[in-house]
Amino acid sequence: MLHKPRYKRLVDNIFPEDPEDGLVKANMEKLTFYALSAPEKLDRIGAYLSERLSRDVARHRYGYVCIAMEALDQLLMACHCQSINLFVESFLKMVRKLLESDKPSLQILGTNSFVKFANIEEDTPSYHRSYDFFVSRFSEMCHSSYEDPDIRTKIRMAGIKGLQGVVRKTVNDELQANIWDPQHMDKIVPSLLFNLQSGVRTESRSPSPLQASEKEKESPVELTERCFRELLGRAAYGNIKNAVTPVLMHLDNHSLWEGKTFAVRCFKIIMYSIQSQHSHLVIQQLLGHLDANSKNSATVRAGIVEVLLEAAAIAASGSVGPTVLEVFNTLLRQLRLSVDYELTGSYDGNIGTKIIKAHEERQLQEAVIRTIGSFANTLPTYQRSEVMLFIMGKIPVPGIHPALPSAGSGPEGTRMIQIMLLKSLVQVTAGFQTTNMLTALPNSFLEPLLSFSLTEDPEIRLLVLQILLSLIDRHDNMPKFTNISIISDISVLKLKVDKCSRQDNLFMKKHGQQLYRHIYLGCKEQSSGRLHYESLFALLGLLSVELANEEVVVDLIRLALALQDLALSTDEPLPVYNRCAVHALAAAYLNLICQLTTVPAFCQHIHEVIEVRQKESPYLLPEDVFVDNPKPPSSLEKVEGDVLFLQSKITEVLGGSGYNTDRLATPYVPQYTDEDRLSKRKSIGETISLQVEVESRNSPEKEERTPAEEITFETLKNAIVDSVGMEEQERERRRQVVEKFQKAPFEEIAAHCGARATLLQSKLNQIFEITIRPPPSPSGTISSGYGQSQSRSIPIYEMKFPDLCVY
Repeated sequence: MLHKPRYKRLVDNIFPEDPEDGLVKANMEKLTFYALSAPEKLDRIGAYLSERLSRDVARHRYGYVCIAMEALDQLLMACHCQSINLFVESFLKMVRKLLESDKPSLQILGTNSFVKFANIEEDTPSYHRSYDFFVSRFSEMCHSSYEDPDIRTKIRMAGIKGLQGVVRKTVNDELQANIWDPQHMDKIVPSLLFNLQSGVRTESRSPSPLQASEKEKESPVELTERCFRELLGRAAYGNIKNAVTPVLMHLDNHSLWEGKTFAVRCFKIIMYSIQSQHSHLVIQQLLGHLDANSKNSATVRAGIVEVLLEAAAIAASGSVGPTVLEVFNTLLRQLRLSVDYELTGSYDGNIGTKIIKAHEERQLQEAVIRTIGSFANTLPTYQRSEVMLFIMGKIPVPGIHPALPSAGSGPEGTRMIQIMLLKSLVQVTAGFQTTNMLTALPNSFLEPLLSFSLTEDPEIRLLVLQILLSLIDRHDNMPKFTNISIISDISVLKLKVDKCSRQDNLFMKKHGQQLYRHIYLGCKEQSSGRLHYESLFALLGLLSVELANEEVVVDLIRLALALQDLALSTDEPLPVYNRCAVHALAAAYLNLICQLTTVPAFCQHIHEVIEVRQKESPYLLPEDVFVDNPKPPSSLEKVEGDVLFLQSKITEVLGGSGYNTDRLATPYVPQYTDEDRLSKRKSIGETISLQVEVESRNSPEKEERTPAEEITFETLKNAIVDSVGMEEQERERRRQVVEKFQKAPFEEIAAHCGARATLLQSKLNQIFEITIRPPPSPSGTISSGYGQSQSRSIPIYEMKFPDLCVY
């Protein structure tokens, strides 16, 4: 019989006669010392231990199996020499053998050994080691369906720990197989989510909180969450997509979007675990997934949108990333699709393909609008202004933006899209703060918005008013104007009034008249209700405290008196309630503005009129009009005398305090402009009139050559003073042009347009003659055979043009 090598004898000596006695510690120390002093023998020790362990597993001598694994573990912990790699191969081979076993105890034993190994930092890298088997096996253990629930829990926990070990071992080692590859992530992530999900179910069934807290240590849920967080925390920029995609697939496959709670929980874990600068990548993937599910049920889409809402709130400023408008574009597209689905009743235009529940689509639309608001709140002011412009550009405005492209929606679809997008704007503008109103609200935003306030749809008008209020309110004064009432002392409102800045003055100079006109015309609408008048009062109040200089105050007082005249006018077909409401609105506003101007005589006149109304006609005051069950009189015939605010009296008392009496004495008359016609245009005649008006404005016939004059200070001063008169003349000229095209017979309009076309053609002919005629030749003229001089013809492509003419 051959003599056994020393390392084999040392290995044999660690196994006792009776496996119950456990590892022989003294002999184990000898083996460890030998391995450390002769590291070249380590791989042979490992191979021999593996051989013994394989034999014991085959013979079901599990006591010796445990001793062998313990010995392997101890040697692994103790030895860090360069030849450890070969020993590790033997070790992993044994772990693999145990994991392949049917016995749960051996699977758990193998997993525990692997976890210990995963926590060891190796000095030398390994180029050829593969962990594919371990990823597959541990993922399988995570899904264990063993009959005994306690053993099943232990196996699942062992699987989770194993996956955690694989991640730790491979994630930071570039030489290892890339754990972030989809083939690995598609196993690891669903295994973790499965345990998170089953944990939620078991927790919800637990009989008492006490019992739940006792079992928490044994439950796989906490362990799973910790493992999932660790995995995500280690994900670099390029790996986020591979980590999140399996989450989306799992939620799809198990229909978990509809419940929302689990999906939201998953993405809360993701958003809190990944590095903050990567947040926008997750948001982009969710948006892409939302697009991919465009034809899925409304509940699924609503679930994804809810998750987006939560994710955006967590990610804060990093949520949108570099593609700000793309985020809003996707959400607006989903809003538009949802409206189309609701109106057409199907996802692809074929009626009855899938039954669409309108209430589910409505819930989705509300969720999308909330999410748009959530994203907007994370943006700085300048980006929020961009988003406001972007959304405004998507709203179908009659005559400016085209209507909806979808065939099945029609006017109702256009109206619904307008309402949904305006609701989105309400969300985006909520809490909007800006120091410079001119840059925050350019013409391209304000004009389309104000054109909506002239539509006949009361819901759209109310939304526009809400948007305007949010934009103008920069000191949180709006809540103080929510109720229209006569307040004898406005100091109780504690209004925050700042001095009007130069930018604010410029804004009102540019857009003030538009705002006054829209307030006036809003009061004139028969379909306006209590909410409209309350919003209009709030708008007047906010203009007075946020943007008012002396000139604006004068204009607002004129506007309030014009509203009183409007309510008295017999030409307007306003119902009695509306007339009372306009009277009450004017009274409440004059009561507010008189106290803001602090002119005692002005306040006295306003209070005297209000006292007379309280005694004689309370239905002209807000306390009687803006209540739940108003009782207006059957008719308003004798509204005169002391119950009216007098323009002459107000002009007199304010003139004494230095206000512009000429302007105060001039009654306010709203000027109709292009946008008024755009919003309520009904005939093609009005469309032509607008085009021809623009033509006539740019017509060369109208151009007059003015001699150059010296520009002095006086010239500039006169130009500013005369600008108001010039505007009046320009408006009158416009009105005549419009009237001509509305009332003139068709033949006359056709003749006018024909004349314009002929003139244009003649001008074009002149231009063509000039451009086609060849330039003079440098060599002069060429004599023809008949003695006549003849210009040399140069092709157009050979002509030499001066640099300034070449674009």
